[in-house]
Amino acid sequence: MRSRAHIEGHPIHPMLIPFPFAYLFGAACIDAAAYASNRRRWYSTAQHMRVIGIGTALVAAVPGIIDYFLAVPPDSSASERATYHGAANLAAVATMSAVASSRRGDEPPRAWELAAQMGAAGLMAVAGYLGGTLVYRNQIGVDHRYAESGKWQEKTSLPPAEPLGIDVGSVNDLDVNQMALLHVGDRRVVLGRTEDGFVAFDDHCTHKGGPLSDGTLACGTVQCPWHGSQFSVRTGEVQHGPAEHSIRVHSVVESHGRVWLRLSERIED
Repeated sequence: MRSRAHIEGHPIHPMLIPFPFAYLFGAACIDAAAYASNRRRWYSTAQHMRVIGIGTALVAAVPGIIDYFLAVPPDSSASERATYHGAANLAAVATMSAVASSRRGDEPPRAWELAAQMGAAGLMAVAGYLGGTLVYRNQIGVDHRYAESGKWQEKTSLPPAEPLGIDVGSVNDLDVNQMALLHVGDRRVVLGRTEDGFVAFDDHCTHKGGPLSDGTLACGTVQCPWHGSQFSVRTGEVQHGPAEHSIRVHSVVESHGRVWLRLSERIED
């Protein structure tokens, strides 16, 4: 799923992260080096870097929050990973803010201030690892889709259900092997077009919760972008693992140039 933090194929959040990391991690290192070598003039440099780092962290947090709520699939491994990533970053910035507010000019840092900065640096390292995993393994915010997959389509304000179902658009909205993400209440449903007509299925890989709408559709099979699980878009059956359970499919009807979706009943775990 794309988000507002995704512009022209470049994720904004990962582009901003190096700035607060460099400034805050650098401030901790300079404070420690100044303390060890008794270079009092370096303390003001470290303080300036802390202030800049906190400011850039707040800027980077904005697209990060947008991605968290709009780009990370719910009930997925990425959702849990993103929560830890955000918590580690928040704790690190809060710790650095406490240190910045307590520092006293060019006076040597107190023991707790040095320890707190080292702890914050460790948290930032952990958060950086989790963030990299979100981008490269979970592909959050990365436009990696295959050739001729078409412009990303997402619909959130769908009309109410009619006798035929829910009107989800024109038969001309999608070409063969293209998909669109539909938000129907609290459910995420993928509408796809195959050589044999339209199909619909839940946007949730049964392996780790990856977004199937962000995957590849070909020859009646959809492939999850995270770990490569493949499912039949007609029956929902697993064609290739690591997934072991089928995905839920829905009924689609074409009538008078429109596509109508009928959701199958949700099965609660």
